[in-house]
Amino acid sequence: MMALLETSRIAPPPGQVSELSVPLTSFDIIWIHFHPIRRLLFYEYACSKHYFVQTIVPKLKDSLSLTLKHYLPISGNLIYPSNIDKKPVFRYMPGDSVSLTIAESSDDFDNLIGNHARDGDLFYDFVPQIPPGKDEHECKIVPVIALQVTLFPGRGICIGFSNLHCLGDASSIVGFMLAWASISKCGGENELLKEKGESLPIFDRSVINYPLGIDNIYWNVMGQRPLIPSSLPFPTNRVRATFILHQADIKRLKDLVLAKKSDLVQVSSFVVSTSYIWSCLVKSGDAVGEEVDGNVLEYLIFAVDARARINPPVPTNYFGNCLGYGIAKIEHEELVGNKGFVTAAEAVAMDIKNTINNSDELMKRSENLLSELKIFVGIRGLGVSGSPKFDLYNADFGWGRTRKLEVVSIDGEKYSMSLCKSRDSDGGLEVGLSLPKERMEAFASIFAKGLKIHEY
Repeated sequence: MMALLETSRIAPPPGQVSELSVPLTSFDIIWIHFHPIRRLLFYEYACSKHYFVQTIVPKLKDSLSLTLKHYLPISGNLIYPSNIDKKPVFRYMPGDSVSLTIAESSDDFDNLIGNHARDGDLFYDFVPQIPPGKDEHECKIVPVIALQVTLFPGRGICIGFSNLHCLGDASSIVGFMLAWASISKCGGENELLKEKGESLPIFDRSVINYPLGIDNIYWNVMGQRPLIPSSLPFPTNRVRATFILHQADIKRLKDLVLAKKSDLVQVSSFVVSTSYIWSCLVKSGDAVGEEVDGNVLEYLIFAVDARARINPPVPTNYFGNCLGYGIAKIEHEELVGNKGFVTAAEAVAMDIKNTINNSDELMKRSENLLSELKIFVGIRGLGVSGSPKFDLYNADFGWGRTRKLEVVSIDGEKYSMSLCKSRDSDGGLEVGLSLPKERMEAFASIFAKGLKIHEY
């Protein structure tokens, strides 16, 4: 059971920042109707409600205010014009602020932070809802993020955050959370400024070299649709579970692929991990009696940080979306066969080699994404959310490293997996899934069995 303790608005320090308007690029506009990204960070930290309310909450508020000074678009709103002749922008004006909810829960903290299958509905008490937008003259003003801090008395704390995807990709949002954690832990921004210095976020859209007019093309299509608040996928009718691929598992998977495909390059931890999960998931469908035509195509779709991959490279501290995407497709009967995993790894590795690591091809694919969206409608696909590159387990607010990360936004009509570094397995990876209970049980069995044998 959860009890609401307080709802407040947190703004950057008064008098230290001025108005800012940041246009959306085509990389942002493509996500403007996408559901919010929802994540939860759980921390083991035994404290009383009194200490939480009197000490921790004020410290979190102060550190959040200081952090927002450097991340003004987060403090502001999306301005979504009703007239398509005008373009959307992120706008901060003095007085704008972020919604912060403070709550207390009596739920079983140890159950929530486990890896075993848990009822997916349990996690939504800790997910903040982005406040609804307001209609003003010829536009809608929409908050871009919401935050929630929940105390489990004597056991731990959960920080939940929901953000519009068009605000920024994982690189940007994780950077914000790590900055907030650093300021909270250190009691000020001096350490952040010392560590990051010139690496503080930049919002200059001119650093991306994309074809003239492509923003207009994207907006002329996406702006035709009304901006509708996203609802929660509730009840989920699913369970959530976490699976660990240890360094030894990953090495064995790599060795297996290279034994079968010795000339294959790009056989990375990402390639073998996503391919293995993909093949196990599709096999789990067959295991529970799902009837699928053998010739139907199965897709794996994953986003990639394009900052260092396009020409000229975009600074790593660019705040916004700068994503390309990878895609692999295999016929169902081939993916569920004895060589399904190796075939999947080959398809993913070849896409990375030929497109992801080819700046011209990656940019061309990104430019054509709008016209290719129809590919993703009605397909049988698995999406990948997150990346080992962006480590939220290092978000230490002064209570130690994150105990458990849950990417709640992988709930939805289509299946997705979350992917990040493993907290407790050096060199390992952590995969989160949200599936119907019977499907999860079948997946867990296939996943474990596959790691114990030599043929996947």
